[in-house]
Amino acid sequence: MQEWTGFIAAMRTGGWIMYPLSVLGVLALTIIIERAYVFARFASAPARLLQPPSADDNRLNGLAPHHAFRRMAAPWLPESDSPLWLREASAQSIASQIERDMGRGLWLLETIVTAAPLLGLLGTIVGMMKSFQLFGGNGLVDPGGVTGGVAQSLVATAIGLIVAVFALFAFNYFSRRLERLMDELELFANARLSALRLQHEARGERG
Repeated sequence: MQEWTGFIAAMRTGGWIMYPLSVLGVLALTIIIERAYVFARFASAPARLLQPPSADDNRLNGLAPHHAFRRMAAPWLPESDSPLWLREASAQSIASQIERDMGRGLWLLETIVTAAPLLGLLGTIVGMMKSFQLFGGNGLVDPGGVTGGVAQSLVATAIGLIVAVFALFAFNYFSRRLERLMDELELFANARLSALRLQHEARGERG
């Protein structure tokens, strides 16, 4: 309880700049939770999905309807009569859509990484200006006010850096996770493209 009281006191000490910093912190936390759910629900890749396809391939069973691998499997359905070049073009288009959908909100995290320390710096400047204004021509007028201004500047800087570091780690993690997903989708599509080419070559030889 004392830690929570101290945190509230520190937030009050930081002044008005704590309001936009709090908004950025809540926004970053919301994006992180939402993206974590999306990647866990629609981007997990069991090892069986990356293996070469078989005749009785049912490895997509159990995946969510909008799962990335289920979406990528659509152009490679065996019952489709589309030519290979059209399937490849369709797979590339689907991959671009998946990358855009899975990366939604990451630009905002990247913005928070830059904006939070800048807002903290603004709070530092405001706090120091408040302290300097208390110096009179005959010396120090209000020592308590000066220390309060310094405390405001330190709290604003610390909170801004905390929010920025928190968002930075999350942004780097999700960016790397998205890159790995796209690599896995490429392996998934290439395996099915190779299988279809082998089937077409076998049909040509029999003909």
